Order: sequence, then C-alpha cells, then structure tokens
Amino acid sequence: MHFITSSYALNLNHLAIFQAVAEAGSIGGGAARLYISQPAVSKQLKEFEATLGLPLFDRLPKGVRLTAAGEQLLVYARRISTTEHAAEQALAEIRDLHAGKLAIGASTTIGNYLLPSLLAEYRRNRPGIEIVLEIANTELIQRKLLDNALDLGLTEGFVESAELRAEVFAMDQIVVIAAPDHPLAKRTGLTLQELCHEPCVLREPGSGTRSVIEHMLTQRGLQHAAAMSLGSTEAIKRAVAAGAGISLVSRLAVSSELAAKTLALLPVEDLQLERPLHKLSLRNKQPSRAVQAFADLLALHLSEHGYPEVCSLRKQTRRRNHHIRPV
Repeated sequence: MHFITSSYALNLNHLAIFQAVAEAGSIGGGAARLYISQPAVSKQLKEFEATLGLPLFDRLPKGVRLTAAGEQLLVYARRISTTEHAAEQALAEIRDLHAGKLAIGASTTIGNYLLPSLLAEYRRNRPGIEIVLEIANTELIQRKLLDNALDLGLTEGFVESAELRAEVFAMDQIVVIAAPDHPLAKRTGLTLQELCHEPCVLREPGSGTRSVIEHMLTQRGLQHAAAMSLGSTEAIKRAVAAGAGISLVSRLAVSSELAAKTLALLPVEDLQLERPLHKLSLRNKQPSRAVQAFADLLALHLSEHGYPEVCSLRKQTRRRNHHIRPV
C-alpha cells in the first residue's frame, strides 16, 4: 500500500485568515473581522500561498476574488472551522461538566445501598453526564479498572495491585437489627452473649458477611441460634421486620429502614465490628472533572450521614480488619 504525503501541512491560523478574507471579499474586511492589521493579513496570506505553491486570490482594485484553488480550499476551510468549533465546544462542555461520562464499578452492598440515591443526586446536578454503574465482585471490578473500562471502583475489599491506588473512604459497621416491636428494641446495655440466645436470620453459609460474623463469635467463644438462612440482604430485612428474629447486617443496607422506623437498631455494648470501604483507581490515571465531582459528592454524603473521615487511619484500619472478606 502506498501513501501520498504532502510536503507541507495546513496552518490553521493561515486557514482562518484565508477564510475571513474570502468571506469578507477584501483584505481590509478580513483584517477587521479578525481584529488585526491589514499589513499583517497581507503578509500571512502571501506566506500561505507560498507554502501551498498556489495563488488563492486575484488581487483586484476593489477587493479580492478567489482563484479556482481558493474556491476549492474555502469549502474545506469551512468544514475544518466547523469541526474545530465543535471540538472546542465538546471540550468546554466536559470541562464545565455539561457533558462526559462517569463509569463506576461497585461491589454488592455499596452498589445496591449507597450509590443509587447518590447517583440520582449527581444526575440532578449534572444532567449532561452519562452515568454507568456496574455491580460485580471485587475481582471483576479491579480487572475492569486495569483494562481502563471503569473510572472508579468502590468495594468492600481489594486485592493489592501495584497498578491500582486504594484509599479507605469510609468504615462500614456491622449492626444488629430487629423489628421495632421486638422485646429487645427497648433494652439498653445488651451484650453479644444475650443476643446469641435470640433466633437469628443470616445470609447463607459461605457469604462474606456471615463469615465475618461467625469468625467474630468464634473468637469470643460464642455460638448463635441461626433460625433462618436467606440468600439476600433484602430478604433478611423483610423477614426481620416481620418478626422472624434479629440479624447482623451492614449499616449501609438498613439506613433507609432505620430512618423510616420499619427496623430498629439494637445497641450492643461489646459489638464493634467494622470493615473498610475502598475507593480504587488506576494509579497513573488523572481523574476527570466528572470523577472528581463524584468523589466530592461522595465525601459530602458520607459526612452528612455520620461516616467519619478515615483516610488518615487507612493503614491502621487495614491491619485491624485483615480478616474481613468482601460480600
């Protein structure tokens, strides 16, 4: 295959001057449009014609007239001008967050319970941004980040990778819930040992959250009474609200039910079970303005909902929660 290469490249500044003169019908008119001097326009046009090796104008006593080459070039100059303007407009819209794309990957708890309302607020403020949310396991999210298919990952756990930057953006608590009319709902000073005598509704054996709970109880020499094993957090919440027993779940998963008082939080004195939530991104990728705006909104949302600033505690948190596995 043979490629034809030109001995010159079109200078966009020369092209803009040419178009202004062509459309004005005179060098003076073109200079006025561009707010530059007439001698400067004449000089630039001569340089342009010399570079092209073709005359673009016939100079007349009253103005200029396009040559055949000039008429042909004007067609392309207008196309280039339109495309250049469109490119500037598109970049300006991205810069000002009127356009662009935000692709986020999240693990189950975060994707189902934290992000929907947050992304709805983001969308209201920035309707021109296309939002893509993918809910998957941590391993898949990390792989898509490494493939540059996602801008940001939010996961309960993460696997160390030299190519990924990981920050703890909040601590998720495992809390005890019951129906509002449960006998323990009005109690204070509850202990884990007391709770172990209550029927408990848990996730299925092998789930991350159940493993964390069982590990914690085993360390303290305790056993729970598993009245029911269910395959989803939504099913657990409904069963608990209906009076099937108590449960231990992510605080993120029950924030709306606690606010609506369809579930009650049981204060347990000797239960302090937390797991870090991680924000993942490619280490050498500069975050877009759309991503930065989302990160700012996330931080504000967590602050307003009582999640403390934890970035400074990142290393300490990882050591303390090394046994906690992602859901």
